[in-house]
Amino acid sequence: MDRHKLLIVDDDRLLQEQLAWALKDDFDLRQCQDRESALQTVIDERPDLVLLDLHLPPTDALADGLQNINEIRRADPQAVIIVMTGDENAEAPLQAVEAGAHDYFRKPIDMRELRIIINRALERQRIERENLRLRREIESRYSYSRLIGCSEPMSEVFGAIRRVADSSATVSLRGESGTGKELVARAIHHNSPRRDGPFVGVSCSALPESLIEAELFGHDKGAFTGALAKVEGRFTRANGGTLFLDEIGTLSLPLQAKLLRVLEEREVTRIGGMTAIKIDIRLITATNEDLEQAIADHRFREDLYYRIHVVPIHLPPLRERREDIPLLVDHFIRRVCEEHGVKEKRLDGEALQYLMDYQWKGNVRELENLIQRLVVMTDEETIVAANLPPHILNQQTSFNRTGNNRASQAIITEAGFSLDQEVASYEYELVRAALELAGGVKIKAAELLRLNKDRMKYLCKKYKI
Repeated sequence: MDRHKLLIVDDDRLLQEQLAWALKDDFDLRQCQDRESALQTVIDERPDLVLLDLHLPPTDALADGLQNINEIRRADPQAVIIVMTGDENAEAPLQAVEAGAHDYFRKPIDMRELRIIINRALERQRIERENLRLRREIESRYSYSRLIGCSEPMSEVFGAIRRVADSSATVSLRGESGTGKELVARAIHHNSPRRDGPFVGVSCSALPESLIEAELFGHDKGAFTGALAKVEGRFTRANGGTLFLDEIGTLSLPLQAKLLRVLEEREVTRIGGMTAIKIDIRLITATNEDLEQAIADHRFREDLYYRIHVVPIHLPPLRERREDIPLLVDHFIRRVCEEHGVKEKRLDGEALQYLMDYQWKGNVRELENLIQRLVVMTDEETIVAANLPPHILNQQTSFNRTGNNRASQAIITEAGFSLDQEVASYEYELVRAALELAGGVKIKAAELLRLNKDRMKYLCKKYKI
């Protein structure tokens, strides 16, 4: 079995030699004497463990030492840093730990104490790496082309992507804002025979009406004021690949007519141009609008609707796939921590439950933004419920203080849903709300729900409350 790689960083040559002599039989050693070479060695060698003097050349300022810890953490978040210090300031070691060091010991060195600290750090690193391996294994099992989910609705989405990817059929992605429509479009492209061609996306709602036609179809030099050169449109740029038109429901009726003609004839003419250009594209559209209602309101052409609505794929909102939230939270936390070079954080059970109960009107995008905010703004390694924003902590439950359930209207989408899952979710919300109202007293909560105590115990055990 390969030995752990250990980097010793200290400008005291005698101390370096003492440490190297004591540890050479157990570790693959590297040695440095200043901050610059230490950082470069971490980047090149990726040591498992760094014994780091807090005061290194070219300066011995504490602030520079703390900055060095941050730089090493950014270079390799997996490296375990143990700080060595002879600083008389009692706060210095604690500041080093806050900056990202795993532990510290004071000089002069007690080798027995040092070995205990090293072994404890390596054991923690082993556990963290094993947890990371298991999380990645779970994520790989329940992910598809950067899409993540273990729920039945997401399994259906994955299946639809696999079935449609090999064909050239036009795909219409339907779903609320933030459900990942562009990710699905990219997944279809990257799993299709066109994967080596370009993927060109355009948000139809992000461009003003005066520019979108030129952006889609291109223009010749002098076609209009400000057209100083010939410019290819998105259709031409997507030739041989996939064109993704997001928020297609926002296009004006005249532009819809031009788009329909391009799709029927498979050729495009630049504004101001005289020659039609043949195009070979796969079209994927997306919208969060009710196109059927838009047709009834004469805001969307019916013939274009049938042209783009060949293979519809419904993307479920996050509130219909709550069992995916733990997977998504874990994925976003790990990614944000890696991006910011900080020690990996975790969400405790109570905080996760609040996220599971929340309605997520902004869907996965809202969850991703929240996790980024929590990772950046929370100093502690564990994110707790108190770190969550008030609108999540103060969300309404399905059970109010009068004991009557809130009146609501059932909404069933074209994709349908699992009745058993919905009933279980509602049952859980009622039990949790009753317990909150009863101050955690199960017998009182059972009375509120007209249940006997055995039934209440069963439900609490079932939902791990």
